[in-house]
Amino acid sequence: MKEYIENRVHELYWKEDINCARTALICLGGLFETAIEPQTIQSAAGLHGAGGYRAQCGLVEGTLMFIGIYLHGLGRTEEEIVSACYGFASAFDRKFGSLRCFELRPAGFSENDPPHMCERLTCSAIEFAYRYISGITKQQAG
Repeated sequence: MKEYIENRVHELYWKEDINCARTALICLGGLFETAIEPQTIQSAAGLHGAGGYRAQCGLVEGTLMFIGIYLHGLGRTEEEIVSACYGFASAFDRKFGSLRCFELRPAGFSENDPPHMCERLTCSAIEFAYRYISGITKQQAG
């Protein structure tokens, strides 16, 4: 799983040059064998810190979108999905110290940035999301 994440993130960032939210959606879709519709991927185009504004982290937003897609596919109620999203946001905040791109990427976005400077964070966040989603689906099933 970890190797898949590292390879896929690297490929999506360096070969396809897509943002963190789309990368999270695609990687989680692959890990959970869940199709992500092209329109959903398109909708995440501006979710890297709210289009670079440095608001909510795209890794959080992409994962929240995936949680909704995945849990809906498992037949979970809207209330269960909302609760899972709240739980993820809370757990992410505890683990990484913030939900905001402003704090997770303190240098912001500029022409001088090296490309894909959040690659390591992306891999850690997607692994964290995978474990979180796996855990809640086991809890809800049992």
